[in-house]
Amino acid sequence: MHFELPEVHAHSLKAFAKHYVMIVVSILTALSLEAWVEHVHHEHAASEARARIDAEIHQNFVEITRAREHDRERMRTLGKLRDDLLGDLKAHASAADIDKHLHDAMAGNFYLDGRWPTLRHEAWDVAVANQSAGWIDAGQLRRYSSVYAEQSAKAAIIASETTAVLSESRMADATIDIQAGDVEPRELLHITNQMVGVLSEEVNALDALARDISESFPAATVTPPANALAAEGGAAHG
Repeated sequence: MHFELPEVHAHSLKAFAKHYVMIVVSILTALSLEAWVEHVHHEHAASEARARIDAEIHQNFVEITRAREHDRERMRTLGKLRDDLLGDLKAHASAADIDKHLHDAMAGNFYLDGRWPTLRHEAWDVAVANQSAGWIDAGQLRRYSSVYAEQSAKAAIIASETTAVLSESRMADATIDIQAGDVEPRELLHITNQMVGVLSEEVNALDALARDISESFPAATVTPPANALAAEGGAAHG
């Protein structure tokens, strides 16, 4: 049996090849465009995340500085009261003299407390949750992670030490006694000494946090990061 294959003209092969190449080019162009759009989206998401996180770190630094100055002042005031009380008790001063010293020391705004700042982490949590953190530069991401981890660790340590050292009931009783003008000097000495110890630990922890931020994000210690307000405004309307 004899078969004759149909003759294929050269121009038909060329047309087919051209059509095939155009299809391949179109597919590659579409894939490249999709990849570019996705890249731009990721870059935009990372940029917004960085702006919000930088603004949050700046605000935390402001709160750290404010709380640190407050605690230093309280530590000086309570430390002086403790030292004066200790001196009076060692010298066997009269009750009248001790009462006068206490009255002078407590004149004005006297209170027993420290002030650990509320350190925000919402911007970081959102960046992790929506995966925009994954598109931030690896080195910067490590610095962000380190700062947030350190502030969480320091807050947990201070909370634990405060609970271990201070008695809330004794503090409440001492505060009422101070307000009533009827405080037992030796009991107040013990409480102020404990409070000074807690304040010292707080100041040291706040110093460490401020130092970490200053070293990792110097701009956060001076002015709000660029585009921070715009990013926060976008988040508020999003």
